[in-house]
Amino acid sequence: MLLRKTVLVVSLAAAALLASTGTATAAAPAAPADPAPAVGAPAPAALATAAAANPVIVVGGLSGVAVAYEPIAARLRVDGYRTFIYQLPGLGLGDIPASARAFAGYVEQVRASTGAATVDVVAHSEGGLVSRYYLKRLGGTATIGRYVSLGTPQYGTYVANIVAFLGLGSCAGIVACQQMTIGSAFLADLNDGDDTPGAVRYTTIRTLQDELVRPTGNAAVNDGATNVLIQAYCPLRVVGHLGLVLDGTAYTIVRGALVDGPVRPNCLAL
Repeated sequence: MLLRKTVLVVSLAAAALLASTGTATAAAPAAPADPAPAVGAPAPAALATAAAANPVIVVGGLSGVAVAYEPIAARLRVDGYRTFIYQLPGLGLGDIPASARAFAGYVEQVRASTGAATVDVVAHSEGGLVSRYYLKRLGGTATIGRYVSLGTPQYGTYVANIVAFLGLGSCAGIVACQQMTIGSAFLADLNDGDDTPGAVRYTTIRTLQDELVRPTGNAAVNDGATNVLIQAYCPLRVVGHLGLVLDGTAYTIVRGALVDGPVRPNCLAL
């Protein structure tokens, strides 16, 4: 049992290391540019629909530098979406409510630069908690149309608890890790009352092979959200925590959520 728990902690460290590769970019640039769609875009009709849709902000997770989210951002751009990447302040190691307040400012920058009244959010891991805190506690329901989370520990993860179990202190002093611990005061506050406030359309996406969110059911929320378990539709699909931002099947669920479509994952998508 101890060996298994040790492996989970090593997985957490490995995920942080992998997500941190590449060149870091600023968490919230002063005036975010409206990126041009990538080459190889789909049919003009689909592009026109996406171009008229809300801008999409991809919100990174713990230790996730912006470049780690370019794969999913590139897919969105190919589909015609005006896409931005938000790197959490301090790589998300600090206080989640503080990160949410910084995110609120970034949302306003994107709205100002695009002229959009509302934006959609596709958030990975801790980024989903930052975004949901913004929605629930900072008035974000007025500016967010759709919320899509990928492997977010909405109700905490045992991986965070295990760090303390192994005698490494309270999440080795990482505040965000402490707040993602099952039973934390932060999560008790976030999950008090309605999980899905406002007229926002909420979608959560999770995978059975998520090595960092345990139990994996904690990546879902209550009160009317569309909670999608990839393997419920594609039993043979193997997708890890970081794979949620790389996997083609996961992306087909994201794309459907952004157009309020039915859950119809493409199990063979690359």
